[in-house]
Amino acid sequence: MYEKGKTFEQIQIGDTASFSKTITETDVYLFAGISGDFNPLHVNEEYAKQSPFKTRIAHGGLAASLLANVLGMKLPGLGTIALEVTQKFRNPVYFGDTVTCAVTISKKIERMKIVEMQILWSNQRGETVSKGSCRVMPPAAD
Repeated sequence: MYEKGKTFEQIQIGDTASFSKTITETDVYLFAGISGDFNPLHVNEEYAKQSPFKTRIAHGGLAASLLANVLGMKLPGLGTIALEVTQKFRNPVYFGDTVTCAVTISKKIERMKIVEMQILWSNQRGETVSKGSCRVMPPAAD
């Protein structure tokens, strides 16, 4: 049996949660297969050497997808419905980077039972990979 996530009533402004993952070459190829995005910037080292990054980089969507773990498994957790996500990319994710996706509850909208969060994706060097926000509907109270 799964334990339901936090309800609207249980969530407090300032609550935080995060998830970290080291991005591997295998992750990039699996994401390319799932998304259909085989841009050579991600999968062809010779091509990528000619880019401003000088090597292959991970898909922005791969790093963005770490949010799914945070929302669906941690905060609010199981039963959460994502309604809106906005994101601005700041820096590339290189193979071997450890990306952390961290969320902070910034607002509760009582009449709609919706929660707003600020999102920060960062790497092991402390650099911001991307920033954004989201609105979610936490699981309902029993």
